[in-house]
Amino acid sequence: MRIPFDSRILKIALAVGSLAYAIQLFRTSYTGSGIGMVLLALIFGLTAMRSMRMILVAFRIQQQDMDKARKILAGINPKHLWPNNRGQYWFLQGNLLLESSLSEAEKAFRTALDVGLKRDEEKAAVMLNLAAIQSSKRRMKEAKALIAQAKRLDKKGMLKADIRTIEQAIKNPQQVVRRR
Repeated sequence: MRIPFDSRILKIALAVGSLAYAIQLFRTSYTGSGIGMVLLALIFGLTAMRSMRMILVAFRIQQQDMDKARKILAGINPKHLWPNNRGQYWFLQGNLLLESSLSEAEKAFRTALDVGLKRDEEKAAVMLNLAAIQSSKRRMKEAKALIAQAKRLDKKGMLKADIRTIEQAIKNPQQVVRRR
């Protein structure tokens, strides 16, 4: 039986080792080196908690560089992510699939909701994307219900303009709108 290698364990071990070495450096009066090792331990700890490739994919999507984002996201195995990052993976996957296949994008967004997203704003964005997909499929009742959920989840008002756009698209069925 082959045990798969998980880089998260290595990163956590390096963070703990760096922190232990930093403590040793502080004890032997090498304060500057100790501060450097604490910073290195923080970097290892942060990269263990958050996938750097996921951050890079979100950055590429924001820059509208979808081809590079697809290549980077294809290299990520969602099983190797922390459970709270898996929802983000499926959210990014759904955003990339919006251009090519609405049904696949819908599956990815629903998986993101099932797996779980951390913030209510992320859930609202998923609901809004699902509402856009449902309106393009002429399922207006479902789209309106999803928009109502998105409004409820968008407590800070970050998606007001997007919600208004999708509502107008539902009122005017000739216009198909897909949001990111």
